[in-house]
Amino acid sequence: MKHIAVFDVGKTNKKLLVFDEQYRVVHELSKNFDEIKDEDGFACENIEAVSEWIVHSFEEIINDNRFSIAAVNFSGYGASFVHVDENGKAVLPLYNYLKPYSPVLQKQFYDKYGGEHSVSKQTASPVLGNLNSGMQLYRLKYEKAIEYANVKYSLHLPQYLSFLLTSIPVSDITSIGCHTNLWNFADNKYHEWVAEENIEPKLAPIESAAKAIPVQVANKKIVAGIGLHDSSSALIPYLCSFNEPFILLSTGTWCISLNPFNHSTLSDYELHNDCLCYLSFTGKPVKASRLFAGYEHEQQVKRLAEHFQKEPGYYKKVVYNPSFINKNSKLTSSGNTNAEVAMVKQSQFENRRLEDFKSYEEAYHQLIADIIVQQVRSTKLVLSGTGVKKIFVDGGFGMNPVFMNLLAESFPDCKVYAAAVGQASALGAALVIHEYWNANQLPGNLIELKQYPAVKLQ
Repeated sequence: MKHIAVFDVGKTNKKLLVFDEQYRVVHELSKNFDEIKDEDGFACENIEAVSEWIVHSFEEIINDNRFSIAAVNFSGYGASFVHVDENGKAVLPLYNYLKPYSPVLQKQFYDKYGGEHSVSKQTASPVLGNLNSGMQLYRLKYEKAIEYANVKYSLHLPQYLSFLLTSIPVSDITSIGCHTNLWNFADNKYHEWVAEENIEPKLAPIESAAKAIPVQVANKKIVAGIGLHDSSSALIPYLCSFNEPFILLSTGTWCISLNPFNHSTLSDYELHNDCLCYLSFTGKPVKASRLFAGYEHEQQVKRLAEHFQKEPGYYKKVVYNPSFINKNSKLTSSGNTNAEVAMVKQSQFENRRLEDFKSYEEAYHQLIADIIVQQVRSTKLVLSGTGVKKIFVDGGFGMNPVFMNLLAESFPDCKVYAAAVGQASALGAALVIHEYWNANQLPGNLIELKQYPAVKLQ
């Protein structure tokens, strides 16, 4: 029996998973890393520690006699570059995509290249500062010219993870296509500013996301994928399993609504409301909307635990109780629907007094209800006019009965399912290089679903 190892590097959790030839998880290792500070004192990923963990844990797993590792691949969060010198060493921090961007530099860029509206439409990238990862390169060029000159390649995080084991620098279309400001969707090539600013030499050659590279690790010959952006990777198991139109709500730090059946051009309204397009592993546009709900949930449950004197993970014990939800005043509460606040910052719960709740359970239901208000608004941006009647939820919120019941109630015209496969990003990374290591047919039971019917609240 052959196996494939997949590193799934999220903003919060880093995982190593081993799949067998039937794509069953036979081993899982999870690791968290404390953030460090960049030169400006802003929190950022400890890329040195992550790199050491990747290399060390892979050497351990490939020498583990329980497994016969034939391949390895990677999925990782987007909007993040690792900058390496000619020796392949990371020479700058992995800057946090939430770090504020210089308004002066941002204005300089958009004034030169046709304005925010024009560039956003061409690149399917709302104006998001450092969340447009191409803008990180622009910032380095003008604010850190000496350090920038020492950069041989700027690799998106998933491709850097692959580079750690292969030493082959590549770029991948799923990373380039995730709100980076780098790609002209209409022309299917880098935007003109990339050449104009002489950025392109810093970008490694583009290779297919379905490519695998023969490498030798610990005296063993295997194949290594080039890595994928985690949201695009999470779509792959679903595209392999379902033909009818669907939306995938991929939940983690970000909750991303992905509609691979929405091929309409981004409208001004959609762009204004933080809607964008990703590129699938085949290079096709996937309309998507994003919500920072996983991060907010993480912060607010800490607040709840402290106030109600519960352990941090107590929310996992909360049983869905519809009596906690007053539909008229809670689920339909308008909250703050300004695009910047609604999509990147907090829900209405940030402004609620915890003293007003009788119990942790009641407060937690309100937190999820407030998040659902935003989630509905975010998902509808990519749902409208597409004939989609199924919503699949994977990741952490898919295992959250409060979230799932309230989501089903909010979409009565759709069938809402929790995806039992909780490792969709990692599974997609394994599936995309199937032909390089696995002689079997793809199994027909990749995804198990649990439907949550819309039960009307009283």
